[in-house]
Amino acid sequence: MFEIGLLLYPGCMPAGLLATVDLLQAANRRSGRRLFGWRWLGVEAGPVACAHGVTLQTDVALADAGCAAVLVAGMWAESIAEVEQVLSEQQSLLRALRALPTAVQLWSYCTGVALAAASGRLDGHAATATWWMAPWQQQRHPQVDWQWQRTCVFNLHNASASGAHGYLPIVSGMLEQKLPPELWRDLARLLVLPRPQPVASVFQALALIGIADPWLRRLRLAIEDCPAGALTVARLAEVMAVSPRTLARKAAAAGADGVGEYARRVKLNQVAEQLAHTALPLVRIADALGFADETSLRRAFRQVSGMTPAEYRRAYQA
Repeated sequence: MFEIGLLLYPGCMPAGLLATVDLLQAANRRSGRRLFGWRWLGVEAGPVACAHGVTLQTDVALADAGCAAVLVAGMWAESIAEVEQVLSEQQSLLRALRALPTAVQLWSYCTGVALAAASGRLDGHAATATWWMAPWQQQRHPQVDWQWQRTCVFNLHNASASGAHGYLPIVSGMLEQKLPPELWRDLARLLVLPRPQPVASVFQALALIGIADPWLRRLRLAIEDCPAGALTVARLAEVMAVSPRTLARKAAAAGADGVGEYARRVKLNQVAEQLAHTALPLVRIADALGFADETSLRRAFRQVSGMTPAEYRRAYQA
């Protein structure tokens, strides 16, 4: 059984942890076996005053949990000063996270990534977090390979995601790896998940959570990782360890007819995400995602979406 520790600390937002229990329970019920377990953790066992007046009970101290992974929720904070205040008050928690065996996977999302980074467990690894924390995190933890253009990053022993619903891609990615494909497809299709943010119809089919085919998910992530200016079919074939002809055949079988056009839409979907969820100017978005220049990006975006980047931001910004 794969057991996950759900970490509680003062001021944390437990909604994602509770939703994670629902996902794990659904996977157990669909499989007919108890594949996944969970335990509520804290620095010590006992009640924890979470955000919004909610108090939850921990089962065991973090140091004694013996879980395969620990999920760190975000904290209720509206400024960097509030995040720093929580960090200063949670030194014992940071020590406990730092002392976890390296084999224990540390998953964090939203502002909870600040705790993972402060523990040192992200040093030398790629990671992401909520966008408004980017300049502060970059300055405070330069030893982390921050991937701000991505909403979720997986490594061997850690994972991080942006946003208050960041638990979803982390837990979904784990379930996809550990469940038989047909079982995962059932969960992806049938579970009632958080309502997505509005998005233009041209990008709706690119939602990663809706991709049940593991190979197509790997191709999608390979495209996202590659700078737009260096994105070619030959490079993608090399990353996927197949020939260009096999890449085209497998992509078509997975529902992504035309590798080049699919890759183009995926990169422009990344642009759309940045326009909808950040205030970054287009020139910085172009630079972060590896487009040749702002002008060519604006032209390509309008060709695919039917809107200029400015029009898209006005229509879909959260």
